[in-house]
Amino acid sequence: MLILMHMKELKIVKDNNSLLRLKSSDVTLPINKEDEETILSMMKYLKNSQDENYRSTHPNVREGIGLAAPQIGVLKKMLVIHFFREDEEVTRALVNPKIVSKSAKKCYLKSGEGCLSVDNPHEGFVFRDFKIKVEAYDAIKKQNVSITARGLEAIVLQHEIDHLYGILYYDHINKMNPLFAPEDFIQL
Repeated sequence: MLILMHMKELKIVKDNNSLLRLKSSDVTLPINKEDEETILSMMKYLKNSQDENYRSTHPNVREGIGLAAPQIGVLKKMLVIHFFREDEEVTRALVNPKIVSKSAKKCYLKSGEGCLSVDNPHEGFVFRDFKIKVEAYDAIKKQNVSITARGLEAIVLQHEIDHLYGILYYDHINKMNPLFAPEDFIQL
């Protein structure tokens, strides 16, 4: 895996910091050089976090598949996701993402959700829309895109978009019955 060292090292903001509860601002398009460097640094961080060799020399880095700008202290509507599903690599660097439609069908991760900004576990299911349509500016393709995401990709996008509005995944957990899930919800 290519590790670019010339970009600044990022520090993850933890959930005890009130910054994570603030709403992010829209990014002015066309994207400027500073915002482009920020989102590329976020992608570099995310990809490095998935590299065992990198993590072995950077003990404070935890593996992740999504990262939103507020998590690095930047209150701008930018997020990145990177993971593999079957034989496909899912890589997105989105600016001003907006969910424009969602399915009635709900889903959740059997293992529960986690977050690079949350060190302490929060047991419970987070219900998300199984299918969403997101419109955004793609900082890699350098154009506006419309994405139809299902399953894990939809969950990750919703998780990261929540960060842009000061919402953390555990805000969605039912405090009275955290491990209850309706039978018609899809377990992933």
